[in-house]
Amino acid sequence: MHTTLPMPKVLVSRCLGFAACRYDGQILSNPFVEQLQAHVEMIPVCPETDCGLGIPRAPIRLCQVGEGLVVHQPATGLEVTGQLQATIDAILATHPQVDGVILKSKSPSCGLYDTKIYQGIEKPQFLRKAGGLFGEQVLRTYAGQAIEDEMRLTNLALREHFLIKLFALTRFRNMGERPEMGALVAFHASHKLLFLAYNQSRFRLAGKVVANHDRLPAAEVFRLYRAELVRILDTPLRIPGVINTLYHAFGWISEHLGPAEKQHVLNAIEEYRDERLPLQAVTRLIEAHAIRFGNAYLQQQVFLQPYPRALAGLKDSGRGREVR
Repeated sequence: MHTTLPMPKVLVSRCLGFAACRYDGQILSNPFVEQLQAHVEMIPVCPETDCGLGIPRAPIRLCQVGEGLVVHQPATGLEVTGQLQATIDAILATHPQVDGVILKSKSPSCGLYDTKIYQGIEKPQFLRKAGGLFGEQVLRTYAGQAIEDEMRLTNLALREHFLIKLFALTRFRNMGERPEMGALVAFHASHKLLFLAYNQSRFRLAGKVVANHDRLPAAEVFRLYRAELVRILDTPLRIPGVINTLYHAFGWISEHLGPAEKQHVLNAIEEYRDERLPLQAVTRLIEAHAIRFGNAYLQQQVFLQPYPRALAGLKDSGRGREVR
């Protein structure tokens, strides 16, 4: 199996365990970020602190004024849009390439989806929820990368998807530093079951890119393949797609199993369907049989271990596995 995994680069809000830099001078303990640190290169950032607002600091607020957003500090009456934007520009320029991002939810700067936006400054009224000033630009600048906030990562399905995407993109980036067609063919083959679980039609389109019937230069093929890779990994796994892939994997070992063993694996797959078993329990079972029978095809499939096993966990926020 995959004993050496590449080291992803992850941009992360500094308040999530790295420094006491929240507006109230607090630091937030985040178990997942702590767990992740041994497996990724963390890049902690805090636009609000780095733009000179201080620690602690009076809270800032995003206000819709006309067609644009203004960053207002109610306690001081100051508008700090310019200085915050300059710091954001500097952060993004300093880190042009990252594999993933974990930001603080609800933050006026770092929020991705749930920052409060107010109408006007003098008598502000709640208008809507959207991304913070930094969060919105992160989603645009690093479009297609593994990007989440720390609250959404408490959901098991979103967390697994984040990890799968993070390490798949990192493997591809590492390989793409020296684009060779043989390496791309091997990458596509080893990710077959994983990509089938995500999106069968997109997997086939990616296969056509790899076939390279137009005899394009390797660098161009890699560029086209990456676009398909991002589309394949766009949304979290769905149970029906995973079920089909598990049965496909089962087909590679079933002929070696006795009736009771076959039924045991089939029961596990159906228990995953009914949400009574986590995916990793079923893939570990199939992997054990692949090792037992020396099935090289299954053993080299990333689907069975798409990210470091130490990062596997069953904690869930309770929203269920299917996430839209």
